[in-house]
Amino acid sequence: MDKWIVATLLYLTVLIGGFTFYEEFVSDDKQAASAEAVHGGGGDNHAVAAGESHGHQGEAKHGTHSEVNVFVQSDEKELKIFLKDKAGNPVEQLEVNHEKRLHFIVVDERLQQYHHLHPEQTGKGEFRIANPLPAGFYKAFVDIKPTNMAYQVAPVPFVVGQPGHSAEYHAGLVPDEAFTRTVEGESVSLQLSAFQPNVPVTLKFELDQTNLTPYLGAMGHVVILDEHAQTFLHVHPANDQEPVFETQFTQPGVYKIWAEFKQGGKVRAFPYVVEIKGE
Repeated sequence: MDKWIVATLLYLTVLIGGFTFYEEFVSDDKQAASAEAVHGGGGDNHAVAAGESHGHQGEAKHGTHSEVNVFVQSDEKELKIFLKDKAGNPVEQLEVNHEKRLHFIVVDERLQQYHHLHPEQTGKGEFRIANPLPAGFYKAFVDIKPTNMAYQVAPVPFVVGQPGHSAEYHAGLVPDEAFTRTVEGESVSLQLSAFQPNVPVTLKFELDQTNLTPYLGAMGHVVILDEHAQTFLHVHPANDQEPVFETQFTQPGVYKIWAEFKQGGKVRAFPYVVEIKGE
């Protein structure tokens, strides 16, 4: 009888452990499925589903509060962007926004590299551009204005090449003590009207305006990301005459600002790190 009791207890232990493992496995599988990575690519194609921190073959997307899903696919030669609705159909109707139908903003995992690209449309809901990125982990922000469809810009992680280490987005940005940057001989100084959240903030830039010309229909562009590259702001000048921008930070934290200006026929991005302190 004792042997039967022992055997029964062992069976129950294995059975319960099996169910526990099954539930965890199914839960992980559901989480992976919820990322809805589609159109898996072969060869050297790489991408990461939004919210994940590891690379795999296939594509990545976002669209939590959006009627448009964005997928990014990369290989050694090209970066490809696919726009689809919730039913998987290509999204074709895009408004021209500052001279382009699609702005493709890319940063690396440490927020050191910054690229403002404009892929060409090559098909229905499909855009492509030559890949200018070295091997590494990146986040893309696809800025578009779909016609009659809700859309919210959100980060799309993707991988280029074989970086050789796990992706971990840099969360150690150090706020600048001075807000003057010099890039290729051009100096630009930033002045913020406030460093608090939930209040209107004016960003004024001091620079040589004698050789300043419009870039993409404006006297400059400002892109702002929080230190985790989750919150995205794309700000345009308040008027057509001077590089003054108006925005608002909804949360305290450390943010990186890239201000783009076209001077002497060349576009340069000037980076700044600011801290928005709690109320």
